[in-house]
Amino acid sequence: MDTTKVYLGNQDLAMKPIKVVICGALGRMGKEVVNTLYREPRMQLVGAVELPGVGDSLPLPDGSGTVPLSADLNDILTTSQPDVLVDFTVAQSAVAAARQALPKGVNLVIGTTGLTAAELKELDQLAIAHQVGVVVAPNFALGAVLMIYLAKLAARYFEYAEIIELHHDRKIDSPSGTALSTARAMAEERGKPFRLPSASPSSSRGELVEGIPIHSVRLPGLLAHQEVILGAAGQTLTIRHDTVSRECFMPGVMLAIKKVIGCRGLIYGLDTLLGLGEQ
Repeated sequence: MDTTKVYLGNQDLAMKPIKVVICGALGRMGKEVVNTLYREPRMQLVGAVELPGVGDSLPLPDGSGTVPLSADLNDILTTSQPDVLVDFTVAQSAVAAARQALPKGVNLVIGTTGLTAAELKELDQLAIAHQVGVVVAPNFALGAVLMIYLAKLAARYFEYAEIIELHHDRKIDSPSGTALSTARAMAEERGKPFRLPSASPSSSRGELVEGIPIHSVRLPGLLAHQEVILGAAGQTLTIRHDTVSRECFMPGVMLAIKKVIGCRGLIYGLDTLLGLGEQ
């Protein structure tokens, strides 16, 4: 599967507002997206999807009105007719939403982690078949994307590496999608798995991915943090990114919304939209 397709651009849309529906609109990330999107001059929030029992309308951030809110995605897609669906729920829900949205010609931005290779392939095939775009990014923070990019560069010169990822206690998946993406990207750049120290691996050494032990920490007081530590004789190199507020994700999410409407097929990772793969 080719996940590095180049987006086509959206010059033909001129200044037409981009109509957006948000899945998981009342979640932590969903609320942040709602507040940010509402301030974007070229975007229009036209609907929201959330679990049953939360009402049938979502107040706009400035109190000037409401948009439709429903647990029925198909109903929202039909009545709102969005250009883009943004999904920050869980993997199972995101895939189910994609199966409804893509055949309707709705582009998709997914910030949910945990999608399998088979699910990504299905999204790619659906998007191509219906001539729309899908952007899936394990992390929308610019600093996190650059962390992975720098770790890939360093991976060429080190044979040993470990990753420590730290998140809030409500994060479900472990290791994080960002940590898994980092380890795989580093091994791909290196062309082979990393070497393990001579000491025998054990369950206390973290989950092993491409020869890189990944250690997961879940504690109240944390948000999202990751360290990539590379080692060689007499030296170590540490690359670290800290997320202290969810607003750091918003520039990446807004970029993805703007660019996905010019895509055909799957774009995996914000680095492609930033052009880092061309460096």
